[in-house]
Amino acid sequence: MARIFDVIEYATEMNDEIVHRFPETGIGDFRIGSQVIVRESQSAVFFRDGNALDVFKAGRHTIATANIPKIIDFIGKAFNDRTPFPAEVYFVSMKEFASKKWGTPQPIIVRNPNMGLGVALLQGFGTYSFQVKDPQQFVTQIVGTTGTYRTSEIEERLRTMLLSKLQDVLGETAAKNSVPEMIGLTEEIGAAVRAKGKEEFEAIGLTLKTFYVGNLKPSEKSAQELRDMGMLDMSTYTQLQAADAMRDAAQNQSGGAGLTAGIGAGMGIGNLMGQALQGGMQNNSQGGAPAAGAKMPDIMTPAEAAQFIKVTEADILSAITDGSLKAKKIGSAYRISKENLESFMNS
Repeated sequence: MARIFDVIEYATEMNDEIVHRFPETGIGDFRIGSQVIVRESQSAVFFRDGNALDVFKAGRHTIATANIPKIIDFIGKAFNDRTPFPAEVYFVSMKEFASKKWGTPQPIIVRNPNMGLGVALLQGFGTYSFQVKDPQQFVTQIVGTTGTYRTSEIEERLRTMLLSKLQDVLGETAAKNSVPEMIGLTEEIGAAVRAKGKEEFEAIGLTLKTFYVGNLKPSEKSAQELRDMGMLDMSTYTQLQAADAMRDAAQNQSGGAGLTAGIGAGMGIGNLMGQALQGGMQNNSQGGAPAAGAKMPDIMTPAEAAQFIKVTEADILSAITDGSLKAKKIGSAYRISKENLESFMNS
């Protein structure tokens, strides 16, 4: 029987699909008068000759592609049995894709004036949801000619956008609130991220529906991470490491000697932190000299190297500039190996 027209529909829930192309590969040769059936939770973008011509809402629609039944079969012979009027339909899910997870792969540094070291590293996690707002814009800018486009293919991009906005919001919030206060402002922080992310989501045809901060807390490895970033001097870092060790001992619930050590550690943390503050004051008065017997680390900042050889940081930077001291430049900061500093001193 001769093929007169087509019925084009995609009757699935599209649970993790955002877009499904019909046909999935190649080009369509839908006949004039063909029917496109769009479900309540869908929109359909109709393309002909590579151009987006229309967006169909829920319901039944009749399409015109210039492929007239019987005649196109004859004309197709001149095009190697390929239609001269190609067309495709992209079914787009319009439902909200909810409970997508986000988290901070690396802690975010914020100012924390008048408390502790004056800075803090925060980690957080939560959920967000999004929805297609402009089907044609999303298909033309993001999907292209892909047969099936799933949520997993865009989630990494969306999380990167959201974490960038979160970092901005935390920086702005920290200018007016301490870290303990910020931890209690998760609803306000979430609303601010939604507001900041709105424009970028809409630029690719999406709407950021929700952004929830499930938890926001200081990083458990703050001392080590600050040390790696060159923001702690050796003396303070050593003292904070000792405090961490005492905290871990205090959490030992094995009983016996472990319990005794835990009690002793718990009683000593306050004294140790007091000593740390005193040590910091002494270091300031002594030009930041390292503690007696302190071991030279394998990698140092210019300030730490200056402390060990008892010169100013400017002297170290001058030596790096004139090439007499070898150092590795990472971004705008220098890092000096123990071997290069020793070689410099022995030259």
